[in-house]
Amino acid sequence: MADEEIVRIYGKRWDIEVFFKMLKHYLNLEREVQLRDYDELIGHITITMCRYIFLAYEQRCHDDPRTLGSLFYACSDELQDLNLIEALNRILSLAIDKVRATGIATEDAIHTILETVMATALDLLKKSQKIFQFKPVITTN
Repeated sequence: MADEEIVRIYGKRWDIEVFFKMLKHYLNLEREVQLRDYDELIGHITITMCRYIFLAYEQRCHDDPRTLGSLFYACSDELQDLNLIEALNRILSLAIDKVRATGIATEDAIHTILETVMATALDLLKKSQKIFQFKPVITTN
């Protein structure tokens, strides 16, 4: 599986875990009543889940920026995903600005640090590209 797929699946699993923790600890799924009949258990679980739905809806109306409608979409449309080069450029620019602001290093030292970091990053990218390029494909029959 790809890393992104694993993270996506784990994210869904985590949401389920949080849901059941909320039901058990805060909405008294296990402690509120003692039932032995299957229909009674299903009824109690349904009522507890309805409580959760109402609370989640109320929280989303007050806390979630997605409920602001078009404002959320206007803000999210302006944000773009950064590629690796843009992210490195921003991080290094911020780091260089901080080093310059301290006045500890000279411009030559800053450029030496920058060249070393970039050379190391390029080497790592080239190595990882070689690793993924020659990765064997496993097929099942």
